[in-house]
Amino acid sequence: MPILTKRSNKTPLGLYIHVPFCRSKCQYCDFYSLATKDDKLIDGYLDAVCDHIKEAGELAPGYKVDTVYFGGGTPTFFGADGMAVILTAIRRNFDVDNSAEITFEANPDSVSDRLLHRLRAEGFNRASLGIQSDDDEMLKKLGRPHSYAQAVTAYQRIRKAGFRNVSVDLMYGLPGQTLAQWQETLDNVLRLLPEHVSCYGLRVEEGTPFWDYKEMLNLPDDDTQAEMYLSAVETLRGRGFRQYEISNFCRKGLVSKHNMKYWTGGEYLGFGPGASSDFAGKRFTLKRDLQAYITAIREGGNIMEDIQEIPVRERAGEYLMLRLRTSVGISATEYERMFMLPFAPLEEVLEKRRRYFHATQNDSGRWVLTPKGYLVSNDIITDLLLAQDGSEPLRRI
Repeated sequence: MPILTKRSNKTPLGLYIHVPFCRSKCQYCDFYSLATKDDKLIDGYLDAVCDHIKEAGELAPGYKVDTVYFGGGTPTFFGADGMAVILTAIRRNFDVDNSAEITFEANPDSVSDRLLHRLRAEGFNRASLGIQSDDDEMLKKLGRPHSYAQAVTAYQRIRKAGFRNVSVDLMYGLPGQTLAQWQETLDNVLRLLPEHVSCYGLRVEEGTPFWDYKEMLNLPDDDTQAEMYLSAVETLRGRGFRQYEISNFCRKGLVSKHNMKYWTGGEYLGFGPGASSDFAGKRFTLKRDLQAYITAIREGGNIMEDIQEIPVRERAGEYLMLRLRTSVGISATEYERMFMLPFAPLEEVLEKRRRYFHATQNDSGRWVLTPKGYLVSNDIITDLLLAQDGSEPLRRI
């Protein structure tokens, strides 16, 4: 893999492992995954991922891994034995920090005491549980393979196994869902006392079953979805959570360190079909085809679907788009130093948005969006990118 170049300094690096296996496909899911437990495919995937990790590790000695994230698919459906083999391969081939955040995603129906104790013993220290809703009928509409009672039991098992950093995923804007029902979901799930909550509005993506009959879904209108979002922000704030990204909330000091890499321009490497990377100045995605991925790793073929070297101005645009998703926000000094572009045209846009309570400056002088600003963040980013496109580079003194 020629794009992985050696470095002399130890640079923080995140690793993402895409596990493309599920018990069943949810009606809304557009992630690459297969509803199968074919032993031949699973064994081929495991061998390919471990070989890929070995190859990448040999070419990246200048990095220290501080986050590892197993996503999917459903990693816990894949099983603890396979996850342990992959984590061992990572430790053998990368310099992994002793205090690295190591996360696994789980569906409630695929959680057992044996699995959890094995993962805890292997060094996993953070769990992300996909609950989505407390309404069993809604879960059926979504194609989720579990009940809310199973979700509660799974959460309790995760706690019993010794995990002290647990995140839960919830969805709003669901078919026929009312604001009152969403508020009830929040109240019920927050009684579990998680450290982290992710709240995502349902998006109907092309290629999913929901797309084929989206007109019949009876989705809440835009105003109701906005009310649901602001309700979540207010409720979680009242329960001691800090909003640190558009959809993510945590108790003090418990942000998802891995996901923050995506939003703040950190480097990460992805393994498994469909996984993305941002590494050594290049961004690339692996083929969304498990068999093609396995074959390419085995035979030394091309596993890349897209490779891009990102120009400075485009990186500047990403800085705006991604950091304004977070409570970190953007800084005039930082922006001009990193990209040699003037911040003044952007500040004009942000000052206008301040008058509508969409943007503000924090105590450090960094610009951040407000919860109301997050609701119109696409419009704000568009205005900022237009202002950036019209600016001339700063001259070095």
